[in-house]
Amino acid sequence: MGFDRTQKLTVGLLVLALSLGPACAQEAGWHYSPLPGEGDRATLGCARGSTPDVFACIAVRCEDDFSIGVHIHTSRPEGSAGRWAITVDKETRSFDAEAAKPYGAQLVGDFSWVLDNLRNGAVAYLEPEAGSGMPANHIALDGSLYAINRALAYCAPRVAPGEPNAGAGV
Repeated sequence: MGFDRTQKLTVGLLVLALSLGPACAQEAGWHYSPLPGEGDRATLGCARGSTPDVFACIAVRCEDDFSIGVHIHTSRPEGSAGRWAITVDKETRSFDAEAAKPYGAQLVGDFSWVLDNLRNGAVAYLEPEAGSGMPANHIALDGSLYAINRALAYCAPRVAPGEPNAGAGV
């Protein structure tokens, strides 16, 4: 007994979709983070021209303690930790990034400017202040507001303080 045409098409599309999964890990644009264990708690915005081998990405993530984290995820041989110049819509500011998993480095200090501008800007650029430059660093911010808000929804408090319905019989 063989497959009919619809079943063959379905199986073919499934095989194609499964084979493309790993290759799309650092694709350009804003999307769920494909890194293991990240799921929909983080969004990844990668530069135009990014490939699985050469990429520059910014991740916005709901951390384990429900705080917000902004991470640098690149393919630079030196790694992603260090001092970075981040430009959004022609305004540049510098930030320190410390080594952190799963992305390589996490911005430290006050990074509210970065988060606000990633949500509301048009284009961002990443440039390390030391070491090799980034061959692809133009990150379009189309769709970033939606993607960031979707990921950070998991940082919202689960139960309001003083919730009156905390009893066992409710």
